[in-house]
Amino acid sequence: MRVAIVTPTLTTADAVSNDVLGEAGALKRNGYKVKISSDLARVRRFLKNPADILIYHHSRGWYPGVQLVRELQCRRVIRYHNVTPAEFFEGFSRTDEDLCKRGRDELNELAVAQCDLYLSASSFSMKELIETGADPSNSFVVPPFHSIDRLSTITADQEILKNYSRDTANILTVGRVVPHKNLHHLIEVFAHYIDDYNNKSRLIIVGKGGEGFNTYAKLLHRVVEQLELTDAVVFTGGVSDEALKAYYLVADAFVTVSEHEGFCVPLVEAMSMKLPITAYASTAIPETLGDAGIVWTERNAMLMAESIDRLVRDRAVRKALGERGYRRYESLFTNEKVERSFLQAISKLK
Repeated sequence: MRVAIVTPTLTTADAVSNDVLGEAGALKRNGYKVKISSDLARVRRFLKNPADILIYHHSRGWYPGVQLVRELQCRRVIRYHNVTPAEFFEGFSRTDEDLCKRGRDELNELAVAQCDLYLSASSFSMKELIETGADPSNSFVVPPFHSIDRLSTITADQEILKNYSRDTANILTVGRVVPHKNLHHLIEVFAHYIDDYNNKSRLIIVGKGGEGFNTYAKLLHRVVEQLELTDAVVFTGGVSDEALKAYYLVADAFVTVSEHEGFCVPLVEAMSMKLPITAYASTAIPETLGDAGIVWTERNAMLMAESIDRLVRDRAVRKALGERGYRRYESLFTNEKVERSFLQAISKLK
């Protein structure tokens, strides 16, 4: 049986790409012939029979994908990662704003396209799909595949371990440096933490875009300068897997104040590293994190700073939450568990 997995782009250090590769590996191990492509002509030639399967990953506007879903007469699966609301990008990136606006518009078309399966990364995303028109009986939650297996086996960057494993507390966040991650607020949180609790600390922001070339990153760098935190906030930009592992290992706490997440893979990475977490209860974050961290429904910088202090200062709390997070990762989010859930969903195709 042939399966084409279609996505606009395939790149490194990207949650959607990791999920695509994970799906392909799981299907190949179970006897499927799999092609990953963004070339519509190749996909059309590959999917020859009505019993073949198209899996289209939707996370932003890409009309060729919608067109393919409309045209093909094979079995069709929508993999929904959620689409960031376009208003987050207003004034920062017209390209991203347009991609997200079109992604939301195309979601309406995909939801009513009467596809055979709708697989969402979270219940939060599945609820959106169903409210938009997807058939609830064909809708299932399947967490995304990830690269944690690789992180667990590689050697961490030794230079980072050497430079950051000192008396300074390391507060970590991981993800693209884009407006909906709310990093301007995180810097405010960190300013409260460093002023009120621990002046021997640093905030490490790991993710593509932090180099300061785009409009939002430039704003963040200005905020850091205005708050006189230049020596205490580190923007790493995109990093290797070896460097990412090292940053997780040297961190004392993981923090996210993101305003929009369809799942939030870095939370699972942090849980797998037994790193204690504090976060705001936004979109899919409470669902992914569960009881494995300190979650605030109130967007309050001082409360978040206090919770960071508790995680850093109280070794017993840090250890307990780290262990609880690891148990949650082991019970729900290992690639083995994700593969089982994914294949069970695929088996429901008629």
